[in-house]
Formats: sequence, structure tokens, C-alpha cells
Amino acid sequence: MKTPRDVVENWVDRFNAADADALAVLYAEEAVNHQVTQDPVVGRAAIKAMFEREFAAADMHCIPEIIHEAGDVAILEWRDPLGLRGCGFFTVKDGLIRFQRGYWDKLSFLKLNNLPIE
Repeated sequence: MKTPRDVVENWVDRFNAADADALAVLYAEEAVNHQVTQDPVVGRAAIKAMFEREFAAADMHCIPEIIHEAGDVAILEWRDPLGLRGCGFFTVKDGLIRFQRGYWDKLSFLKLNNLPIE
């Protein structure tokens, strides 16, 4: 059985490969991905579409600083090559991500990636 840490390590590899298809299969069909700077995204297909849009908009790379694990939750503290930092909380059950919440500064992300400020 994959631990939450195993799933998050796999998630980082697939995220860094910008592979929305491979990322999507890590999520349960009814999963929720809530990046606090945006509305929650519900369902595997919608999460896949979100990653496709994000990978098309910016070159993103996640450098894990530490992964904490407690029960069915893994917490990823990360940075990117441009200096952005954040953390993500992943609730994993039966080897699939059921809920993800991410905290990061959207304004800094937009500025660092030369994207329009909404």
C-alpha cells in the first residue's frame, strides 16, 4: 500500500514532468483540489483540466523542501526555481489523493512568471 508520502513524492515527479494525465490518475474520481487563491476544483477530470491550463500558462517546477506525514495526510513544503514558496496538504486514502489544499502567493506567482495580474 502506498503511503501518503509515497503518493506525494510521485505527485512531485509527475508535476515536474508537466504530465496532467499522469497527475490526474493520482486523484480519486471525487477528489477536491483547493488552491486557496482559487475556487476548489472538484473531480478527477476537472483537476486534470486545471493542470493542463496551468502547464500551458507557466513553466512550473516544484522543489520539495520537506514532506511531513501524519496518518492519512502528507504535507509538502516546496519552493520553485524563481523563489516562490508554498505548502500543500494532501489527504490520501487507498493510495489516491482525496483532498488537496495549497497555500502560495498568487501575486508573486503571476509577477515571477510574467503573467497578467487579474
